Amino acid sequence: MDITHKIGRRKTAVARIYLKPGNGTIIVNNKDYKNYFPSEVLHHKITQAFSVSNTSNMYDASVNVFGGGMTGQAEAVRLAFARALCEINAELRPPLKANGLLTRDPRMVERKKPGQKKQGRDSSSLNVNPIFENII
Repeated sequence: MDITHKIGRRKTAVARIYLKPGNGTIIVNNKDYKNYFPSEVLHHKITQAFSVSNTSNMYDASVNVFGGGMTGQAEAVRLAFARALCEINAELRPPLKANGLLTRDPRMVERKKPGQKKQGRDSSSLNVNPIFENII
């Protein structure tokens, strides 16, 4: 079996992964993933596709990721891993899909509109909530 290449995206983060048979080494931007992603929550997100499909320590991965923040990057890597595992073995698709690992999260930051303070915030939304008006 040769190298499997897949792409995952989340918000503005893009992850390109190269998966090959090995012993479970994950390198992200030339660093070990535990050094690149600082928290245990992000470590879990990165390895979630492998743990759900019972393929931990079966594949080595090289990852190039850019854009976005740490969480967006971790979730982009997770999507790419899930897609690659599906391509390698189609029988892994049902458990990955059941855990929502094959769904690309479409949510993006809403743009700021002209004449408003933020994306959906105009002067009328800055008024006091009428429910709490009588309390003050």
